[in-house]
Amino acid sequence: MERQRGGFGFIGGPGESQLEIDRRLIGDRIVKLKRELEEVRRTRGLHRRARARVPYPVVALVGYTNAGKSTLFNRMSGASAFAKDLLFATLDPAMRSIALPSGSKVIVSDTVGFISDLPTPLVAAFRATLEEVQSADIILHVRDIAHPDTQAQKADVEAILKDLGIDPENDPRVVEVLNKIDLLKSADQESIQARTDRSPATVPVSAVTGEGLDRLLAVLDGHRTANRQVVDVDVDLSDGATLSWLYARGEVLDRRDDEAQAHLRVAMEPAHLARFAGMDRQALHA
Repeated sequence: MERQRGGFGFIGGPGESQLEIDRRLIGDRIVKLKRELEEVRRTRGLHRRARARVPYPVVALVGYTNAGKSTLFNRMSGASAFAKDLLFATLDPAMRSIALPSGSKVIVSDTVGFISDLPTPLVAAFRATLEEVQSADIILHVRDIAHPDTQAQKADVEAILKDLGIDPENDPRVVEVLNKIDLLKSADQESIQARTDRSPATVPVSAVTGEGLDRLLAVLDGHRTANRQVVDVDVDLSDGATLSWLYARGEVLDRRDDEAQAHLRVAMEPAHLARFAGMDRQALHA
């Protein structure tokens, strides 16, 4: 494979071998991909900060590859994300806003499927995707409960979550979604339903038929309101935009008006409270 320089009357020394050329090209490609990944991470960081200013809670779907995350995502959001029985069918996080039974909204994020013994370099390559999980307000661990290796798949996913600094057993954000119950025998379905009836941390569903989806949305609603904080707010009566904002995004528990101000006691999610504390009142009127 050695390439020689040559010409009339002389022969040059050995040039660059094909192996060296391949190594150089691969190295250049790796450097380019790392730059692109860093740009993706930077862009997604900007998107997360933008969502924090909206803000809506973020619900991240995680799970073993082919567990049905994209199908569940489509069922919840009415979207058409790519959903196939393929390895890493979802590489770029898809996001949609959905309305919960209470009327409030959340952003649902579909993520890459995990696999057994995911190599550390591959985890780094998918860091832009996995960072969506780290910053999520609620994490839905979607499991293929009909798969013969469902317990092993669960262990693999939980191991990767722990690598991301998330403890599935103790993190209150994590909800286990037992998907594909429609593929189980009736007796197994009844057993799972009985076992999970009183556990808001585990919800059996079928992303294909929609069974259990109402309960899942109710659980999301419960998580959304569980961490609400109660604050006292004084607002000028002339500031109708701020009053409307508080009524739309919080629950007004008490109100007392005097000649100039409305004195409110409001229960709000931490994300909305942070937005209210830092927002520009002039921008609110716009």
